[in-house]
Amino acid sequence: MSDPQPAWREWLNGLDTPRKAAAESLRAQFSALGVTDPVDLIKSEVLEDLPQLARFVLLRSLWRGAIDGWTDPGSLDQLPAAQRLLAAGADREDLVRLLRAVAYEAVFATLDELDAGGDVNVSGVEAGWVVMETGEDGSPTGRVLSGLHEDLLTMDPSGRDGADLGQ
Repeated sequence: MSDPQPAWREWLNGLDTPRKAAAESLRAQFSALGVTDPVDLIKSEVLEDLPQLARFVLLRSLWRGAIDGWTDPGSLDQLPAAQRLLAAGADREDLVRLLRAVAYEAVFATLDELDAGGDVNVSGVEAGWVVMETGEDGSPTGRVLSGLHEDLLTMDPSGRDGADLGQ
């Protein structure tokens, strides 16, 4: 049987030993996360030194917790306003969709602000920020996670790119 991914093997064999090991480790980690075709992400991380695994983990975590967490059983029941709306005859699915859409907008706005690195509307203030990858020990690697808001929709675990939020 032939290798189903000869281009991957050829690319991998062209790498030096440390980069090859990094690529193989990344492939195993992306696979454990359920990513079926991580080749472009791995190449970007290995060749461009961009923290693609950290980006993926952060954005997917935000989807699963902050946005899709509203689909969990009992999530609406913790909100008195939602309880009142349900008692008044509101559709449960509509409320869940509304909460997910609002959560998405809040996450997007937060990531956009983090990506900006500071308040450009305030002069004379010398404060800013970055979102940075950390190593296993929690210390910063020096690799910045930028443009996070740009990829939020593509990290929708459902594969719908948030299309159901506008319904």
